Amino acid sequence: MTISVAVSGASGYAGGEVLRLLASHPDVTIGAITAHSNAGSRLGDLQPHLHALADRILEETTVENLAGHDVVFLALPHGASAEIAAQLPADTLVIDAGADHRLEDSAAWEKFYGSPHAGTWPYGLPELPGARALLKDAKRIAVPGCYPTSSLLALQPGFSAGALLPDDVVIVAASGTSGAGKAAKVNLIGSEVMGSMNPYGVGGGHRHTPEIQQGLSKASGLDVRVSFTPTLAPMSRGILATATAKVSAEIAALADPGAALRQIWLDAYADEPFVHVLPEGQWPTTKSVVGSNYAALQLAYDPNVNRVIVCAAIDNLTKGTAGGAVQSMNIALGLPETAGLTFQGVAP
Repeated sequence: MTISVAVSGASGYAGGEVLRLLASHPDVTIGAITAHSNAGSRLGDLQPHLHALADRILEETTVENLAGHDVVFLALPHGASAEIAAQLPADTLVIDAGADHRLEDSAAWEKFYGSPHAGTWPYGLPELPGARALLKDAKRIAVPGCYPTSSLLALQPGFSAGALLPDDVVIVAASGTSGAGKAAKVNLIGSEVMGSMNPYGVGGGHRHTPEIQQGLSKASGLDVRVSFTPTLAPMSRGILATATAKVSAEIAALADPGAALRQIWLDAYADEPFVHVLPEGQWPTTKSVVGSNYAALQLAYDPNVNRVIVCAAIDNLTKGTAGGAVQSMNIALGLPETAGLTFQGVAP
């Protein structure tokens, strides 16, 4: 079958990445391509890498232009998706790449985003336990944030298995500058970014913190508390998350806790097409996953502090946003889950 798809926010990084993947999807026809301030522009002037779509003209992002398609991707700023989504037909599959429908706790939404909560949709991270059952035949899907994608993939196997403790989880993640979007910002120009790294959202202030806590709490059945610190790295794409948590007394008492922990992660991802635990001794790099829907993981046990350390590398625009969105679309529509997606990175 051929699926008619509309993409909003097509002039931005996330919308452009959705279009890049959909252009190679065997079951998709790309319909309306929309933007806000860039409506009326030629797509190739704003996204010159999208050669097959270069002569398409961006339409205004309106309900009228998006309606009438089988699938609508909303790659809009936080707070802008809910109003449009509410007006689209109930039988349209709407996939929101923004944050509007990710959180279950309305108080957490209002605290971190400062507006009324629009409600919660099925969460588009298929690798979480039970996620595929919720995504199958869904008509509304919330794509995870890029930091939560890497963080949840890193730690959820241990929490799902009851091998980790919920009260002292620490995650530090470095992201490429594309994670901040395409709007011009002084702190993101080349002369500010090149050769430098800096933290931001320190002390629990980053908006992805409640989303990470929500996912790990659901995996464990306990109230997981997370200290999350994001950092900006001098690269355009990629996330490298280093996540640590205390190990349960049962695991720590084993003759080889490290081997037991590794087996938990291997078992959790044994059948996952896009998540791979690397061979022992090999650690993830962001370069190895650029352009792919792949997540590369490695873990180690530190007996000195009885903690597991998990490093996860993803492309923030692919697996962290658009790739996860397309993967979720495939599941919802009963298509092959890997359709339109690649396992291969780009090197050098």
